[in-house]
Amino acid sequence: MNETPKPQIQPEPAPPVDDERKSAVTDNIVQLGQAAVPAAESNIFCLTIIGQVEGHMMLPPQNKTTKYEHVIPQLVAAEQNPKVEGLLLVLNTVGGDVEAGLAIAEMVASLSKPKVAVVLGGGHSIGVPIAVSADYTFIAETATMTIHPIRLNGLIIGVPQTFEYLEKMQERVVRFVTGHSNISEALFKDLMFRTGELTRDIGTNVIGMEAVRHGLIDAVGGIGEAIRELNRRIAEKKAERPEGVGAV
Repeated sequence: MNETPKPQIQPEPAPPVDDERKSAVTDNIVQLGQAAVPAAESNIFCLTIIGQVEGHMMLPPQNKTTKYEHVIPQLVAAEQNPKVEGLLLVLNTVGGDVEAGLAIAEMVASLSKPKVAVVLGGGHSIGVPIAVSADYTFIAETATMTIHPIRLNGLIIGVPQTFEYLEKMQERVVRFVTGHSNISEALFKDLMFRTGELTRDIGTNVIGMEAVRHGLIDAVGGIGEAIRELNRRIAEKKAERPEGVGAV
């Protein structure tokens, strides 16, 4: 008896290269809002702090957030990667969780590689310590930074220990900012507790050159100035390195 021949399964044809390119372009438009993405090969690692710094509590999905548990591994990887020679920190943030913001600021400050920060739009509240954690800082001419005391949302137990805790946390912020910028502690606290400038709060909103005059930020500038300064510092660090050390 003759066996019935089995039908042969034809392999599916590979999608044309043009279709793959169209799919990649479509993904870029959907995800990034642009048709082409510049090549990412660079000796500079760019870290963005945008929206609200999210800490131990998750924020609603409609909030634009920077999650500290995402930022910390990136900073560790940048420190360990020999191809990364400098960090560019870009801020446009309203602030957020105090301890998460301080954790990010401490990690940036402790990196052994040159780091430059630029405040675009805003670097408010806990964004101030993150901004000054870099070796050199820029602020856009129209960017703002709000300096105000630490607040707690929700139920607060009205006992002396609660207010002592708040005061100690606030001192941590003051000590970090004054230790990583040229502003004095007296001036920073004066800006923090000033009345009459913010509608429903105490504090101060400083804009561009005003932040530079106070010594909070080093210079007025944008991305171009920040990258030039970072490249200059990277070149200086290379020149200081003994010959043969760090060569791949």
